[in-house]
Amino acid sequence: MDLTQVFELIRQHGDTAYAFIFAYAASHSMLIVLLAGYAANMGALDWGKLVVVCWAGSCFGDMVRFWIGRRFGTRWLSRFPRLERAVQTTARLVDHHYLWIPMIHRYPNGIRSVAGFAFGMSRLPRSTFHLLNVVSAGIWAVAMVSIGYAFGHISEKTLSDTASGISLAIMLVFMGLFWILSKRLERSLERG
Repeated sequence: MDLTQVFELIRQHGDTAYAFIFAYAASHSMLIVLLAGYAANMGALDWGKLVVVCWAGSCFGDMVRFWIGRRFGTRWLSRFPRLERAVQTTARLVDHHYLWIPMIHRYPNGIRSVAGFAFGMSRLPRSTFHLLNVVSAGIWAVAMVSIGYAFGHISEKTLSDTASGISLAIMLVFMGLFWILSKRLERSLERG
């Protein structure tokens, strides 16, 4: 199956694809959102609808994690010591930098998955969290979908249809580099 067939499959099952992307955006799977942006450039998805779906999914996922963190605190984490340490570290970061951590937490890979719980466990007021969450999710959705879309535009201009395998490989390298950069950002946040 080549990339053209994948995009055709996405076109045929658009509503299912948007539901799938919503779920992955709720879990902050950046790679799926980048791939969806690429698919939007190829005409398999609508860019505007995709941004809204990613925005809503990302916002919803963090609201659920915030609620769990606020409602249950740390007592449910004792069974997961590694997760507990990450959530507590992030909660301390939020207490000290509560205005900017909610704005950037979606980008570093490790923080992205635990930050919503940490926001709920921190002293961050609920109303402040919701406002920052909506703004941050919107910025994240536009940025990630646009980056995937731009990559699709660049690869479409530089590669022919017969090189769709090369295009897929380049996209995977691009996503790998993005992941490495997010890991470096995560490590620098943990240090500081």
